[in-house]
Amino acid sequence: MANLDIAEKRLPQDGRIKIKIADRLIDIRVSIIPTAFGERVVMRLLDKSSVLLGLEDVGLFQDDLHTIHAMIKKTNGIILVTGPTGSGKTTTLYGALTKVNTTDKNIITIEDPIEYQLFGIGQIQVNSKIELTFARGLRSILRQDPDIIMVGEIRDVETAEIAIHASLTGHLVFSTLHTNDAAGAVTRLLDMGVEPFLVSSTLSAVIAQRLVRVICNDCKESYVPDDESLSEIGITRDQLKNGVLYRGRGCMSCVKTGYKGRIGIFEILKMDEGTKRLVLEKYDSNAIKKEAMKNGMLILKQDGARKVIEGLTTIEEILRVAHEE
Repeated sequence: MANLDIAEKRLPQDGRIKIKIADRLIDIRVSIIPTAFGERVVMRLLDKSSVLLGLEDVGLFQDDLHTIHAMIKKTNGIILVTGPTGSGKTTTLYGALTKVNTTDKNIITIEDPIEYQLFGIGQIQVNSKIELTFARGLRSILRQDPDIIMVGEIRDVETAEIAIHASLTGHLVFSTLHTNDAAGAVTRLLDMGVEPFLVSSTLSAVIAQRLVRVICNDCKESYVPDDESLSEIGITRDQLKNGVLYRGRGCMSCVKTGYKGRIGIFEILKMDEGTKRLVLEKYDSNAIKKEAMKNGMLILKQDGARKVIEGLTTIEEILRVAHEE
């Protein structure tokens, strides 16, 4: 199964299984590592039959939604989405691609893996066995006269430099990185060895995100929070609606968890002139973050606090995913 070597017990292995259950296509990613007491297996399930979410459905407030819509209407530049594994980066990217996917646009992606088939978009699967890497695939994509390119992940300086040069020649490029916040993605490119003037001239924006659980609507109840809890995420009592917040009591619908579904919290860094200057002068991520916040950027915890006030999630959820903020 998963095209793994069943006789090999000493090395880590990765594979994929595709199955069909009724009318649902399920893609299973398998990871096996050897441990002292035998092999450890983790399987990630992906339901390819599930409906893709648009940008309007991922948890963006209207002001952030307008900001992203303006970004993706540009004809060139790089837009990065950053966050740990399982933070919803691919969903956000697919939502953006769906928004710009019109008949007059030539859109090509290179991914590992292709998580959903997108109508009207050319999608390439990375295959290390035949040396089809992100960098090699990206070079070939540029010969296909694309308008918009999506690179599943920038893993090395070669891929980063090809993506940057693609944006310099009139292409809009979407990609992802694994960093803790938006400013960290900027300095990650510099640490890879990309020249500061290239980063400042091509990078349009960085979107950092996390996923938090949504309060179950079937058992949602109000409560009066204490001052210490409010201060932990930077909320004052005056900001509360009717002086209360919300939490889930726990019911059969949410399996007694108090939560049902997930939503994103976001941090959107726009590359304005002040930020570009700091990049050119090789300032660290903290300086870039402070400059962006001075110009109106909300960090993850602040966007999460807005969702707590709106009754979408809880203080505990925000602290769970943004405790370092």
